[in-house]
Amino acid sequence: MIILRTHIGYGSPHKQDTAAVHGSPLGDKEVSLTKKFYGWPDEPFFVPEDVKAHMYYAVKQGEQLEDDWTTALENYKTKYPELSQLFEQYLKQELPTDWNVAMPAYKPGDGPKATRSVTPDIFKAVEQKLPWLMGGSADLADSTQTMMESSGYFAKGKYENRNIAWGIREHGMCAATSGMILHGGVRPFASTYFVFTDYAKPAIRLAAIMGLPVVYVMTHDSIGLGEDGKTHQPIEQLITFRAMPNMVVIRPADANEAVYAWQAAIKRSEGPTILALSRQKLPIFDRDTVAGAKGVLKGAYVLSPEQGAKPAAILIATGSEVQLILEAQTKLLNQGIDTRVVSMPSWELFRAQLQTYQDEVLAPDVKIRIAVEAAAPEGWREWVGDNGSVIGMTQFGASAPAKDLFQHFGFTVDHIMERVKKMTLSTEQLALAK
Repeated sequence: MIILRTHIGYGSPHKQDTAAVHGSPLGDKEVSLTKKFYGWPDEPFFVPEDVKAHMYYAVKQGEQLEDDWTTALENYKTKYPELSQLFEQYLKQELPTDWNVAMPAYKPGDGPKATRSVTPDIFKAVEQKLPWLMGGSADLADSTQTMMESSGYFAKGKYENRNIAWGIREHGMCAATSGMILHGGVRPFASTYFVFTDYAKPAIRLAAIMGLPVVYVMTHDSIGLGEDGKTHQPIEQLITFRAMPNMVVIRPADANEAVYAWQAAIKRSEGPTILALSRQKLPIFDRDTVAGAKGVLKGAYVLSPEQGAKPAAILIATGSEVQLILEAQTKLLNQGIDTRVVSMPSWELFRAQLQTYQDEVLAPDVKIRIAVEAAAPEGWREWVGDNGSVIGMTQFGASAPAKDLFQHFGFTVDHIMERVKKMTLSTEQLALAK
């Protein structure tokens, strides 16, 4: 252990070793006294001639380096026209017109699939078309499933590889990915468990401030991760990042939604995107009976419409909870209550749509709305309205299998149905009273 005992404001006669020199100017008098301590001329802004000469040399050297680079680049373009064109494409991050033609599509017969498990399929589909896509995880590649299997780890002498082993350094990882995209030529992604964004948040926040299109692949997105318990179950993270300007958060409900979530993240150029992906397997919706997953690109869409002219209620959910409201819709219809099911993976993408589209999805004249999400309920009032209701998490999770946790905290079809019936009954009673 090396201990350095330092003095804040060293040389200031009256403010050394006080907090006064941390966030406030010394003041003219104290500046003069401090300059006297250092034996420095007491002039308003004094720069010695040898310092000027030295810094001017740095300027001239920089100009020469830039001229050398420009000449080398022009020679490279002449000698290697195809590679230089590719180099320009890397710098511009241009998407080829056919970059997403090989995207995977899943059927219910494929069996349940965790949305985190879609990422390897995405990599296989785009890695040849987007050779500038690279990244890694904070020592969790097996769990977050963010390893590009066709490539090794980026290292000294292996610069062609596209996987980065960051180690357990969430903050360093996210700070470095910002540096990578600021440098240009690559499009980085960074991955860890969603709850560990707490370690990375300052770096992610700076990426949002700078409008950097980093892709954050955050898995284990809810209490559904199970026995790791409340320390690993993200409750407040969704609303934390939804509140962050320039950030887009996407929490897909099944494998096909995850495919479009990845496409939205890759196409986005004006800021970072968080993909909140599940650890547990989720059923794949039958797209022959419900709407196509492309609606993810608009942030929210009517997954399953009402049967009649107007729904009695609108059921809204994200991620793994969408399957619950979809099942509740069927059972409610059998009991004479017609509802609309809306999958809403991204508030930010939906908020960016025209008001006419928003009204098509969330009909303004339908006041009974219920949002279901295994996370903090704050913020949902924007979408459910003053007469709506939210089934969310108002406490930390617990250690148990995912199925038991969802049952314990009320994320069940029966609870959703009970809430809908209570709200519709109250509305009918109010109408009769009037």
